[in-house]
Amino acid sequence: MYRYIFKRILFMIFSVFVACMLTFILMNAIPGGTPQLILKHTFVGLEESATDEELSMISQRYNLDDPLYLQFFRWMKTGLLHGDLGTSYVYNRPVLYLLKLRFPATILLAMTSMAIAVLCGVSLGIYSALKENRFTDHLLRLVSLFGVSMPGFWIGLLMMLIFSVKLKLIPVVGYGSIENLLLPSIALSIHSTTSILRVTRTSMLETLGQDYIRFATAKGLPMKIIITRHALKNAMLPVITVLGFQMGHLLGGSVIIEEVFAWPGIGSLLVNSITARDLPMVQGCIILIVTMFLFVNFLVDILYTYLDPRIRYG
Repeated sequence: MYRYIFKRILFMIFSVFVACMLTFILMNAIPGGTPQLILKHTFVGLEESATDEELSMISQRYNLDDPLYLQFFRWMKTGLLHGDLGTSYVYNRPVLYLLKLRFPATILLAMTSMAIAVLCGVSLGIYSALKENRFTDHLLRLVSLFGVSMPGFWIGLLMMLIFSVKLKLIPVVGYGSIENLLLPSIALSIHSTTSILRVTRTSMLETLGQDYIRFATAKGLPMKIIITRHALKNAMLPVITVLGFQMGHLLGGSVIIEEVFAWPGIGSLLVNSITARDLPMVQGCIILIVTMFLFVNFLVDILYTYLDPRIRYG
């Protein structure tokens, strides 16, 4: 078990390294000179009249004249390995400071959306399995197909139009209250809810067909006891797998939702940084999102051993 954990940690480190390298290469492949962009955000209005000497000073200050591989490994050696992600070109603040400032908002949105998805998806999936091939089952399957197919930002705009613009029940944008959290969390959770619903229904139907469930039914146990004590634990294993991927989807999908609802999280910061070609800020956001995604899936793998003692990692 400990050997497996060690291997997974090494894999996580390698994955973060590859993500950083690809981000660095792609950001530097964007047309436009980085010195001009730095000058634009540092001295507004001077970027058009900047002399070659000023651009050369900017390049020397940030080591932009060096080959890309040297810039990348210097950033890794002197920055990332020492816990320093650099300074934002646009905000002129340490990247770690900005991430700490925006991180709570993203976690709040993602965890609220996950709670909604788990509560609604699992309960509706169990109900759909118990009502197999009935009207409610067909209706829930149709709704789940709609939820999986529709993009989250479209659902968010539709909810904003109905509940904020037409009915004027909830603020359009904002941060700091439950009302502000309601629409973006629901819009972000729709896709995850329907995915969990479909997996829960399929897994529950398979579990309910097992011999030990038939034996429990023949003994005269109430269906509530059969579901909660016997079927649910075994049926939850595939659902746990989906939860790990859906958590990554929520972290990634929050980028668009945060832009739609002007939510001050990592997602909106990442979009603005990509637009401004703020490489240190983009690197920091990518590292944080990738690390959270890998860590959640690592926890899911460990959780398997507690839900099913038959699973052992070598």
